[in-house]
Amino acid sequence: MSRVGKKPIEIPAGVTVTLNNNTVTVKGPKGELTRTFNPDMSINVEENTVTITRPSDVKEHRALHGTTRAVIANMIEGVSTGFTRGLELIGVGYRAQKQGNKLVLNVGYSHPVEIEPEAGLEIEVPANTKIVIKGTDKERVGALAANIRQVRPPEPYKGKGIRYEGEFVRRKEGKTGK
Repeated sequence: MSRVGKKPIEIPAGVTVTLNNNTVTVKGPKGELTRTFNPDMSINVEENTVTITRPSDVKEHRALHGTTRAVIANMIEGVSTGFTRGLELIGVGYRAQKQGNKLVLNVGYSHPVEIEPEAGLEIEVPANTKIVIKGTDKERVGALAANIRQVRPPEPYKGKGIRYEGEFVRRKEGKTGK
């Protein structure tokens, strides 16, 4: 049995969950999220809880059970508190700045790299070596953070590059001279 899938989801105050066939709409103080789920999963919305049940113990249904529950829980958390992902720039001369809505990165290339977030996501630059991405959709926040990190991933010899906050980069020894 899926331990994650069986767990009921508590709906906090100020958040409403509506179900239309297998399309779940979650509204809260931070915004609104809508997603359509597999019709095999049965989603029940009671007073302040959401429960998900599966029709059988087929491998596909077991996988979908926990995933569906986790995605709905993330939607509820996103519209009530939101998600943040932090990035840090490490390297001499590496810096980030915000110009209007765009993020401009100077990370050792001959040109600055400009990244514009999609609607519903917000980029903050509290320091010139720190970037914070905020949004209601956990998947989109993580995808934007991964795209920014991909501009200059951390390299293993000096550790220079863009890394997630708190990410450990394993260092290599490099060449040894005689």
